[in-house]
Amino acid sequence: MTARPPLVLTVAGSDSGGGAGIQADLKTMLALGVHGMSVLTAVTAQNSRGVQGAWELPEEAVRAQYRAVVDDIGVQAVKTGMLASAGLVETVAELLAGTPAPVVVDPVGVSKHGDSLLAASALASVRTKLLPVATVATPNLDEVTQLTGLVVEDETGMRRAADAILAYGPRWALIKGGHLPGGFAEAVDLLTDGTEEHWLRAPRHDNRHTHGTGCTLASAVASGLAKGLAVPEAVRQAKEYVTGAIAAGFALGSGIGPVDHGWRFRA
Repeated sequence: MTARPPLVLTVAGSDSGGGAGIQADLKTMLALGVHGMSVLTAVTAQNSRGVQGAWELPEEAVRAQYRAVVDDIGVQAVKTGMLASAGLVETVAELLAGTPAPVVVDPVGVSKHGDSLLAASALASVRTKLLPVATVATPNLDEVTQLTGLVVEDETGMRRAADAILAYGPRWALIKGGHLPGGFAEAVDLLTDGTEEHWLRAPRHDNRHTHGTGCTLASAVASGLAKGLAVPEAVRQAKEYVTGAIAAGFALGSGIGPVDHGWRFRA
């Protein structure tokens, strides 16, 4: 009998176009050699041009999916994505608090196309309920602004952002600098627990097909943690995987295409 791979659970919304959300999470997990499982929090009508509609699932449906997986199968890491409302944020935070596994929180606020995926009324719940149960929080710069009010324009600002995010309680903050202004030649991220500081740099690829990068990175980090990697090494490997996926991103439809989750199979 084949040995069972590590088990990772994603708690997120569905992307009907297949580039982000649950679909990106499960593709990432498969590519990185772990068994992906899912709790669906919302259904979106979404394509390369944006989000045309979103419908969140009832809290009891989210709770039932989570308990079905965790109580029978178990998990070695959990990743959260689109949670949409304060009620869903608080439900998921409560479930995570009772699960002895590392948690990667991607505090999804807006889509790659600029569509809102989190109610403004849910921001307080993300700060006070969800971030405190996170092993790693992975906000991009827009999400940093949503959560802290800070506008980040350089690496010094990323340090301030990390301090502000850590103040809400996650063990580690991974501040993603992909949206830094000014045409930087590198895509730079900052990982810190307030003591250690790790700057992760990679070439910035001239490719507009980057839909799903945030979901993919968070899922890759969770996959590494499920394998037993320490946080800095899990993040380093995740960054390497995502950089390759961005480089291989492809056109899809008439708008922004996805990263290529299977780039290593095609390399």
